[in-house]
Amino acid sequence: MSTVPSEPTQLLASVVVVDYGLGNLRSVTRGLERAGADVEITDDPAAFEAADGVVLPGVGAFREGVENADPLREDLLAVAESDTPLFGICLGMQMLLTTSEEGENDGESAVRGLDLIPGTNVRFDDGQKVPHMGWNQLEVEREHPLVDGVDGEHAYFVHSYYAVPDDGNAVVATTDYEREFPSIVANEEGTVFGTQFHPEKSGETGLRILRNFVEICADE
Repeated sequence: MSTVPSEPTQLLASVVVVDYGLGNLRSVTRGLERAGADVEITDDPAAFEAADGVVLPGVGAFREGVENADPLREDLLAVAESDTPLFGICLGMQMLLTTSEEGENDGESAVRGLDLIPGTNVRFDDGQKVPHMGWNQLEVEREHPLVDGVDGEHAYFVHSYYAVPDDGNAVVATTDYEREFPSIVANEEGTVFGTQFHPEKSGETGLRILRNFVEICADE
């Protein structure tokens, strides 16, 4: 099994972690720093533009996440349009999609995500215990530099909803939780992508993914 060093020998790329009031900012930052990134936590669009890569973290509900991040919507869309790598983690990944079932069952109107990966987020409904919480295996479905060296490895999940992209080609990896669901997705260009799991909590597998991300940023 391939491994990555626990401490990088040099900084490889500059990465912004978006601060919109939700997310494990410190743990994500520590993971990225171990992976070789020079990290800034900020909501400053000028920093997004200057960075080699941008991370959209998130913990919590889709509606709250989208509403919190809405003042930065156009700036995040500009990151994607510029082909700067944009990496969504957990809720941040779900926010890359068009919409979510979350909240609609309570009679609220639908909230629109960033729509960078067309699709919706749906709730586990096959009798699974929710939230899905724990370690599960990643099965790589297609090539993408983010998943180099992680096929068959395990990652840590905490979620009740999962992404269903409109285009099956957006699915990079899947995971089985009494049903198969996309655990890593990416847009057609491969520069916008996300993980449903938390790489910063996924040990050496997560560190490998973060290191892959940093290397993607360095190559841009």
